[in-house]
Amino acid sequence: MVKFENFSKSYVKGIKAVDNLSLEIEDGDLFAFVGLNGAGKSTTIKALMGILPFEEGKILIDGKSISDDPVGIKRKMAYVPDNPEVYSFMKGIDYIKFMLAIYGESYNEKEIEDFAKELGIYSVLGDLVSSYSHGMKQKIVLLAAFAHHPKYLILDEPFVGLDPKATHILKEKMKSYVSEGNTIFFSTHVLEVAEKLCNKVAIIKQGKLVASGNMEEITKNQSLEDVFLDIFEEKEAKVDE
Repeated sequence: MVKFENFSKSYVKGIKAVDNLSLEIEDGDLFAFVGLNGAGKSTTIKALMGILPFEEGKILIDGKSISDDPVGIKRKMAYVPDNPEVYSFMKGIDYIKFMLAIYGESYNEKEIEDFAKELGIYSVLGDLVSSYSHGMKQKIVLLAAFAHHPKYLILDEPFVGLDPKATHILKEKMKSYVSEGNTIFFSTHVLEVAEKLCNKVAIIKQGKLVASGNMEEITKNQSLEDVFLDIFEEKEAKVDE
């Protein structure tokens, strides 16, 4: 389980990018994290991954604090950022092997080959990453993230830059992955995908959690998009008053 307890993060003193967030992501969840640009999604995810320090609250993974055991906890997780940063001097296949080596995992040639073929990048695995488009870099980072079978897969806008076929393949891969008992927590602006794909959702607005729970309970007789827009318009109306 991933648990945020009264988590807050500020970049400027007195202004909280994330304000008193409490949230639980249970084992086996396919959990969507949605909000407007600047709402605090990436900040939350980077703090979860131990990339950003934070001032208040706790982030616990399987009961242990990310602050107390960063290396041990990171071994259980994989992270795909919203902007894929890949060593441009490496070949795609070498990047994957490098990431596996970091986690102490062996290279499963058939598994990598099959997923690479599905994503449409098998033929370029031997090319330098510097020759890759944004979408190809996104695919290679996703491939490397799944390759070491982390218990927790943390994705920040994973569908950005992917073509329709790769988007479909990734959605199916995500569903299959959590069916094996793993957990995926990801941010997205694609509300229709989140609604169809996920069992749980959390909505964050200006750093504050405004809704969270089972997808069916949050949406009821509405679409997730309608729920999201209702929350946004309600808060805008209060500001105007």
